[in-house]
Amino acid sequence: MTKTEIPKNNYVNREISWLQFNARVLQEAADETVPLIERLRFLGIFSNNLDEFFKVRYATVKRIVEAGKDGKNQLGGIKAKELLEIITQIVIKQQSESLAILETIHKRLEDQDIYIINEKQIDDAQHDFIRNYFIRTVSPALVTIILNDAVVLPNLKDSGAYLAVRMLMPEDNKQFALIEIPKSIDRFVELPKQNGKSFIIMIDDLLRHCLSDIFNIFDYKSISAHMIKITRDGELDFESDLSKSFIDKISDSVKHREVGEPVRFVYDKTIHKETLEYLMSKMGIDDTDSIIPGGRYHNRRDYMGFPSLGRTDLLYDKIEALPIKGLSLQDSIFKAIAKKDYLLHAPYQTFSYVVKFLREAALDPKVKTIKITIYRLAEISHIASSLINAAINGKSVTVSIELRARFDEQANIDYAEQMEDQGVNLVFGVAGLKVHSKMCVIEREEDKKLKRYGFISTGNFNESTAKIYTDYTLFTSNQKILKEINKIFSFFETNYKIYTYKHLIVSPHYTQIAVFKLIDKEIERVNNGEEGLIRLKMNSISSYTMIDKLYEASRAGVKVQMIVRGICCLIPGVKGMSENIEVISVVDKFLEHSRIYIFGNNGDSKLYISSADWMTRNIFNRVEVSCPIYDEAIKKEIIDTFNISWSDNVKARVLNDSQENEYRSNNLEKVRSQFAVYDYYLKKLEN
Repeated sequence: MTKTEIPKNNYVNREISWLQFNARVLQEAADETVPLIERLRFLGIFSNNLDEFFKVRYATVKRIVEAGKDGKNQLGGIKAKELLEIITQIVIKQQSESLAILETIHKRLEDQDIYIINEKQIDDAQHDFIRNYFIRTVSPALVTIILNDAVVLPNLKDSGAYLAVRMLMPEDNKQFALIEIPKSIDRFVELPKQNGKSFIIMIDDLLRHCLSDIFNIFDYKSISAHMIKITRDGELDFESDLSKSFIDKISDSVKHREVGEPVRFVYDKTIHKETLEYLMSKMGIDDTDSIIPGGRYHNRRDYMGFPSLGRTDLLYDKIEALPIKGLSLQDSIFKAIAKKDYLLHAPYQTFSYVVKFLREAALDPKVKTIKITIYRLAEISHIASSLINAAINGKSVTVSIELRARFDEQANIDYAEQMEDQGVNLVFGVAGLKVHSKMCVIEREEDKKLKRYGFISTGNFNESTAKIYTDYTLFTSNQKILKEINKIFSFFETNYKIYTYKHLIVSPHYTQIAVFKLIDKEIERVNNGEEGLIRLKMNSISSYTMIDKLYEASRAGVKVQMIVRGICCLIPGVKGMSENIEVISVVDKFLEHSRIYIFGNNGDSKLYISSADWMTRNIFNRVEVSCPIYDEAIKKEIIDTFNISWSDNVKARVLNDSQENEYRSNNLEKVRSQFAVYDYYLKKLEN
C-alpha cells in the first residue's frame, strides 16, 4: 500500500505519525550541513527508535490482530491488519533510504581520510592486527550455535545481532550455524593508522574475516555469513504471585521480555534463500510476521557510539553549559531560593544545580525530610548517591521510583535495591498508574517551623540526558505550590483519597478538566471580541479528546501555535476544522523534551511547565504535574524561548496533512532555534 492509500480521517494515525517523526531524525542523517560523525550518530538514533517502535507500538497492533479485533476506533480509523501492512511498507522504504544515506556518508568519510573497510579490503598489516585482536578480545566473548535438525534452536536474544553461517560440505551437504555478535565489545574496531589515514572495521566483518578460525574443525568447501536480527514484543507481563515483591515481579518480567513473541525479523537481503528458509522454519516465523529485508549490517543503533577518532571538526562544537544568573554553585541554594524562584533550562544551563540542591539537603542539619519522584536515572547517578547520603545522615528520605519506566526497568531496580539497603523509604507509585511527574520537596527547620523548598521539572533527574535533552526545572520556595506537591506524595501512600489542588494541574484526575477550562477561556475571549491565543510545546499529542478541543478552539477563531517534536495526530490547517492551528517540529542537535502550555497574551497569560504530553496515557493513566509559573521574569524567559523556537526556519519542519516533513522556509533572517536559545542565555549573563 502506498502513502496515498492511507485512509483519511480527522486524525493522523499514531503509528504513522511516529514513523514520520523518525523520518525527521533520518533527515538529520541526510543533512549535508550536519557534521559527518554526527550524521552517523543520527542514523544510530533512527535505528534505535525503530527497534523500540517494533517492540512496543507494532507489537501492540499485532496483539489486536491476533485477538481477532479490527481496532479501527483506537487506531484512527485504520484496521489493525491494514495498519501492519502500511507500517511494513513505510519501514522498508525508510530502511532503503537509510542505507543510501549511509553509503553517502561513507564516501564523505573517505574524503576525510576515514575508511570503514570490510573483510575483503584487509591488507597484510591489518590482518595481523585483526587476528591478534580476535584471539585476545573477541574469541573469549563469542557464542557460536551449531544448528541441526536434532537440536532445538535456543531463543535468540531480543535485538541481538547474529551472523547466519552456511557451510557447503564436501558431499554438498549443508551445515548451518549462528554467531552471536557480542555486545560486550565495541562494534567499531579502530585499526592502526596508515599514512595519516584512519581505518575502522566493524566487528561483523572482523568475524567474517576470522570464520576459518571459528570453524576450523569443519572440512567445508565454502562458507558465507549474513546478518539477521529478531525484535521481540517489549510489553511487560506481570505475575499474580502475591508472595513476590513488586521489585521481583518487575525483574522477572524484564527477563521474560528476552523471550517475548517475535514482532520483526530483519535479514541481509543477499542471504542464500536456503539459509533464510531454514532459519525461519527453525524460529517458527512465517509470512504473517513482519519480515524486513535489509542491508549487510543491522543494529545500526550502534552508530550512536561511533568513535570520534579525535576529529572534533566532524562533530558538533561542544557547548559549555552556562550558569544561572544569581544562583551560585558555591553558595547555599536554599538561601537563594528563599528570596525568589529560579529557572534552569538544560542543556543550555548546567544541571549541576539540581545535584547541588540535593547534596546541600543531604548535609544540612536543618533539613528533616526529602521527597522526590524518579523516572529514569543516569547509569552513574549523583542524584541517587545524594539521596543515599541524606538517608545515611538521618534524613527521612522518600523516593517514588517508577520501576516500569520502559527499557530502564533494570537500572531502576538496581538503584532501588541500593537505596532500600541504605534506609531510603521507597514508594512504587500507584496501582494501575505510572508516576511520570518530576518533582522534589524538602522540609527544613527554620525558626522552629518547617519551611519547604523544592523543584519541579519537565524532564528526568538524569545527569546524562540533561546534556542533550531540552528541559525546564523550576526551583521554588512557594509554600502553596510545595504544599500541593506534598499532597501528591500523600496520594502515593493513600491513593484511595483524591486530593484537590488550587495551583498544580495533576493527572489522572484533573488535567483534562483544567486544560479544557483554560481553552474555554480563550474561546470566551474571542466571543468577547478579543484575541484568543494558545501556544503549546510538547513531545506528542495523540489524545483525540484533547485534539477535538483544539479543533473547537480553532473553529471559534482562537489562534493555536504548537511545537510538537514527535507524534502529532492532530491535522492542522484544514478549513472548517483546524484552519487556525499551526504545528511545527524542531529536530536538531538536542532532543526537544520540554512541555509548555501558554494560554492568552503576554500581558495576561497563564503559563505552565509540565511533565505531561497530551496523550491518553499521560492524562488518565499516569501521575503527571503541570506547574504554574508566577514569577513574571521567569514567565517572560519561557515565552522568549518559545518565541525563538517558533521562529525557527532552519531546523523546523511543518506538520500537516501531507506528512512530507517539509522544512519551514521564509524570507526572514535565518533562525536555528537551539543555537539562538544558547545565545539568548549568553546575552542574559552579559546584561
